[in-house]
Amino acid sequence: MIKAPRPLDFVPFIKLKLGLVILASGMAGLAVFWSVLGWKPPATSLTAVGVALLISQILAHGMTRPLREMTVAAKAMARGDYSLRVRATSRDEVGQLAVAFNQMAGDLATADRQRRELIANVSHELRTPIFAVQAVLENVVDGVSDPDTLRTALAQTERLGRLVTELLDLSRIEAGVVPLDLEPFDVAGFLAVAVREAEVAAGAAGRDVRFSVHAEPGKAVADPGRLHQVVANLLDNAARHSPAGGTVTVTARREAEHLVLDVTDEGPGIPPDQRARVFERFTRGERAAGHSGGTGLGLAIAHWVVELHGGGISVVDGPAAGCRIRVTLPVSA
Repeated sequence: MIKAPRPLDFVPFIKLKLGLVILASGMAGLAVFWSVLGWKPPATSLTAVGVALLISQILAHGMTRPLREMTVAAKAMARGDYSLRVRATSRDEVGQLAVAFNQMAGDLATADRQRRELIANVSHELRTPIFAVQAVLENVVDGVSDPDTLRTALAQTERLGRLVTELLDLSRIEAGVVPLDLEPFDVAGFLAVAVREAEVAAGAAGRDVRFSVHAEPGKAVADPGRLHQVVANLLDNAARHSPAGGTVTVTARREAEHLVLDVTDEGPGIPPDQRARVFERFTRGERAAGHSGGTGLGLAIAHWVVELHGGGISVVDGPAAGCRIRVTLPVSA
């Protein structure tokens, strides 16, 4: 459906539009005065109109300056520069537009930075296993191979598979295309199954870690599949950072209308100034130095899934040595 153009759409400058509006208003007022009071001297009338136009242009210059700044900033953003901001001092619609424009520019700058970091981090994560598999294949081609070499290749391809799977999960969650299949479940039984799977995975990875579960009896409503993904990531993360012979403790209790899950390890812990960043993509923190096998996406996925349930996840103060990650979820949907 084609809409009719507005009366002044053909005018290219907003200050000229304001001038035409004032001129039209002045001429309409003079016409009323002429019809009611009689025609005033032409010189006086023309002078009044001219002064009105001059003042309108002076005032319009300040009114339209944010719009000109937005034009310059928008052209800069088209070139990839998100640093320009618009001065927003007025309280009218133009000022509100300037505030919204600055917020949009900041969000775009953050999104662009995250995109660049994602590309760099994914490239870095893919490079190590690909080079390892390439070295194994070169040895096979040269006729030099042994079971340890093939196990290395298998471990690296499994790492690639985990990375691709977690990237797909993260993209689906961020896009909001992962619906939650909410249903009631038994908390203690759910955690027992998750811990048994973590014990098997830790044993297969050669980690000397024990698991302990303390769960109050009761039920909660959530998506068991997605919640299992959260708990599995937390258990794997805790097992990787626990010392040999250490214990990973899982507790569950109900506080008011919330289910509180704590996963505690006996590793070096996370410094307070890094706790807010551990849930960002590809962030491992200093405590992960020397550990391999993680993709840096597990906690980011856990953060998204918990938020989808309307809950929260954070690193809280725990034992003197170790890390405690707490998940808080609504008991009912």
